[in-house]
Amino acid sequence: MMALPGGRHLDSITLPGQRLHLMQVDSVQRWMEDLKLMTECECMCILQAKPISLEEDAQGDLILAGGPGPGDPLQLLLRRGWVISTELRRIGQKLAQDRWARVHSMSVRLTCHARSMVSEYSAVSRNSSKEMGQIEKLLMEKCSELLAVTERCLQVENEHVLKSMKACVSETLSMLGQHFGQLLELALTREVQALVRKIDASDNIYTTESTTGNLFSLTQEGAPLCRIIAKVDGVLCLADILTDDSHSEATRAEAAAVVAQVTSPHLPVTQHLSSFMESMEEIVTALVKLCQEASSGEVFLLASAALANITFFDTMACEMLLQLNAIRVLLEACSDKQRVDTPYTRDQVVTILANMSVLEQCASDIIQENGVQLIMGMLSEKPRSGTPAEVAACERVQQKAAVTLARLSRDPDVAREAVRLSCMSRLIELCRSPSERNSSDAVLVACLAALRRLAGVCPEGLQDSDFQQLIQPRLVDSFLLCSNMEESFV
Repeated sequence: MMALPGGRHLDSITLPGQRLHLMQVDSVQRWMEDLKLMTECECMCILQAKPISLEEDAQGDLILAGGPGPGDPLQLLLRRGWVISTELRRIGQKLAQDRWARVHSMSVRLTCHARSMVSEYSAVSRNSSKEMGQIEKLLMEKCSELLAVTERCLQVENEHVLKSMKACVSETLSMLGQHFGQLLELALTREVQALVRKIDASDNIYTTESTTGNLFSLTQEGAPLCRIIAKVDGVLCLADILTDDSHSEATRAEAAAVVAQVTSPHLPVTQHLSSFMESMEEIVTALVKLCQEASSGEVFLLASAALANITFFDTMACEMLLQLNAIRVLLEACSDKQRVDTPYTRDQVVTILANMSVLEQCASDIIQENGVQLIMGMLSEKPRSGTPAEVAACERVQQKAAVTLARLSRDPDVAREAVRLSCMSRLIELCRSPSERNSSDAVLVACLAALRRLAGVCPEGLQDSDFQQLIQPRLVDSFLLCSNMEESFV
C-alpha cells in the first residue's frame, strides 16, 4: 500500500543566519508550493457553484500538503496516487451509505486531483506514450461521467430511481478506478525503468549509491512497487552492484535490501522474476560473501534476509548455498555477536537452514559444523524487550528451529546427536509449557513433529507419560492436549 510521506519539519536551528535563510527561502517556497495543492479543490467547488461541505466528517477531507519538489515525477505519482486511491475508497464508503451530497463533493475533489496528476506529470516527464495518452483520456472521461451522474442524483428524490442510479455510479467508479490503476502503473513503470537505466549507465559511485537508495525507498511502498521493480529487471542491475567490490559495503547492503524486498515470499511478484534466474548464481555468491565479510549486524541482516527469500524462490539456490559452504559461513556468524545478536537475524539464519535441510547432503554439513547445537540454542530463543515484534521473531525462530530439526532427523546421525544434546527434553518442555513458546500454536505443532521424528529413532529417551501423551495419539489429539494445558503458578 502506498504511504503518504509524513509532514516535514525543521530541526532545531541555533544559528541566526541559518534561520534567516530558511525563513526567506524554504518557508515561503514551501508555502507557495502547498498553496496551489491546498486550494485547487476549493476553487473547483466554487467554479461549479457547490458550497464547501459543513458535514461533521468534512474535516477529514484530504489536503495534499508539502507537494513534491520540481522535477520529481516519482514522488509526484506516489503522493497523488495515494490521495486518489484514498478518495476512491472513501467515495465508495459514502455511496454505500447513500450520502449523495458527500459523494458528489468528493467526486469533484477526485476529478481535481486526477486532472492535477495528469497535468503535473506531463509537465515533468518526458514525452508520454500513446498508450498513456489514451488511458489519460479515458480516465478524465470517467471523471466527467462521475460528476454528471452524481449531480443528477442530488436532484432525484425517488428511492427506486436512486437505487438504479446507485448501480450506475458504482460501475462508473469501478471503471474510473481501473483506468487510474492502469495509468499509475504505466507511469510508475516508466519512472522505475529510468532509475534502473540510470544505475546501469552510471560510472559515478555516488550516483549509483543514491539511485540504489531510491530503489530501496520504493520497495517500502509495498507490493505494487516491488512488482514493478521486478518486472523491469531491476534485480539484474543490482546484481552488478553486489558483485562489484569497488562499491562500498553500505551500497552493496542496500542492494541486498532491495533484492530481499523484491523476492519476499509474502509478495505475489515471483512471476516477474524469471530473468532473475540468469544471475541467481552471481547474486547468491555475492550475498554469501557479504554475510562472511559483514562489518555490522545490519549488513549481515540485509544480506541473510535476501538469501532467505531466495531459498523460498527456487530450490536451486539451496544447492548453490551447499556448494558455497554457506552453512559454515552462517554458523560461524552466529557465534559472532557483532554480526548476529538479535532474534530478527537468527530468524533469517534458521530460515535458510530450514529450507536447505530438505536436501539430504545438508545433514552431514550440519553435523560437521556443530549445527545441531546451534539449533538446540534456537529452541530456547527468548525476547529481551518483550515488544510484539521481537516476541513474534522469537516464535518464528523456535518454530523454524523445530522444523529444521525434524527435517534433518531423517538422518540417524543427526537424530542421535540431537538426543545427546537433550533436544528431546527441550521439545517436551516447549510442548507442555505454553509460556516457553509464548502460547504459540505454530511452535507447538513444529515441536510435536520434531519430537515424533526423534522418538522414531531413539524412543528410549522418553518417559512413559510423554510417549502416551505426545507420541502415541494422533498429532491433532496431542496438539489439543498441549494447547489446553494450564500451568500451575503455585
